[in-house]
Amino acid sequence: MSDVYYKTVNQVTSVLLFVDGIKDAAYNELAEIELEDGKRITGQVLDTRNGLAIVQSFGETRGINLEDTKVRFQGTTFKLPVSEEMLGRVFDGVGRPRDGGQPIYSDTKLDITGSAINPASREEPSEFIQTGISTIDVMNTLVRGQKLPIFSSAGLPHNKIAAQIARQAKLLNSDENFSVVFGGIGINSEEVNFFRKEFEDTGALDKSVLFLNLASEPSMERVILPRLALTTAEYLAYEKNMHVLVILTDMTNYCEALREISAAREEVPGRRGYPGYMYTDLSTIYERAGKITGRKGSITQVPILTMPGEDITHPIPDLTGYITEGQVVLSRELQRRGVYPNIDVLPSLSRLMNAGIGRGRTREDHRGVADQLFSAYARGKELRSLIEIVGEEALSANDKKFLKFADEFESKFVNQDFFEDRTIEKSLTLGWELFSMLDKNEVKRVKDEFIQKYGLWDKGKKAKVEEDAAEQH
Repeated sequence: MSDVYYKTVNQVTSVLLFVDGIKDAAYNELAEIELEDGKRITGQVLDTRNGLAIVQSFGETRGINLEDTKVRFQGTTFKLPVSEEMLGRVFDGVGRPRDGGQPIYSDTKLDITGSAINPASREEPSEFIQTGISTIDVMNTLVRGQKLPIFSSAGLPHNKIAAQIARQAKLLNSDENFSVVFGGIGINSEEVNFFRKEFEDTGALDKSVLFLNLASEPSMERVILPRLALTTAEYLAYEKNMHVLVILTDMTNYCEALREISAAREEVPGRRGYPGYMYTDLSTIYERAGKITGRKGSITQVPILTMPGEDITHPIPDLTGYITEGQVVLSRELQRRGVYPNIDVLPSLSRLMNAGIGRGRTREDHRGVADQLFSAYARGKELRSLIEIVGEEALSANDKKFLKFADEFESKFVNQDFFEDRTIEKSLTLGWELFSMLDKNEVKRVKDEFIQKYGLWDKGKKAKVEEDAAEQH
């Protein structure tokens, strides 16, 4: 660590300090900024050129006195002390305790940029993660080691869904260590209180690590926080053999911070003012999920982002979709109908679903049930549009069954209580109950052997299933 202080700050922008006369500062090197009143702020070197170092500040830069501000370069990158003692704790956007507890003291300190996973060492995701939410478990299955984002919009309950997934997620038929690392990026104080209360009241905090950055705090913390969360996850997964679910919300706030820093550096903007390297930058976050051959642990990612203007072609969801393995899309229309969780299954997709379902993983009829639900619901929604033109009277008796199917699908299958943790068995059985509303010959996407085994067209069999469900409830 250098003892040399530089008093050569010649310019300050919203988040950056420009320091002259620097010869040996390195990219990503930490710096200590000392203000005229003695206050110290941490910074990080973004760029060095021709003796000029550009330092991004992790604190407030307004009102800085250029003549009396001193900068000291520390000769090291940002390293996070990690330990199993982090479980059950809440930290801020730069890793300081937010829960009133002691800082983490550990001999193990990891660089927050992480290390790229060798593609040859990646293991194909294959184990089913049960979230207890039917629309995800049955139709957009989350698989261990996958990165599956949630695309939301302003005012939709994505935070509530994130809290439910964090509370309920588990490995099916397994007693292996499972933990959650939660990152709240640029959220308001109401959301901070919501997440802390949810984790504490339900006991989920005991197996979780929370990193929370307030909207009022420096934007630089929003760039740092996902990397802190993933560094913690990598330690728990690859050193402590845990299976870690990482939930990051809201990645839109992360990208906005990235755009702010890019503008301060006067870089040439890309699409809609975002930096041209945003795809590469996002990939350094999303690609830190996965399984490594020879390691017991794994990292599964569920990043959440709000689509500006509800535009799925906006650069943030667009680039996220290219990097990740599917998306879960929330619907404002379903929210208006009072449906929770308001997941629209038709534009949603899990590209790794087939790797985690079927005999020995979930149930043998899973793929067929999902396909049939997609097909019947899509037909029902088409008929909704049609009756706006021709009226319901013009529909055939069979068409009216599909129309009713769509309504029942939303009210019974999609809709569930915030505290309802459905097993995959129950969710699949709900699917078969919905199929019984249709003629048996319309169920064409499920194998005949499964129709014979699980079908509920027999009234006695259906009544028995409903009775068992009532007893379980």
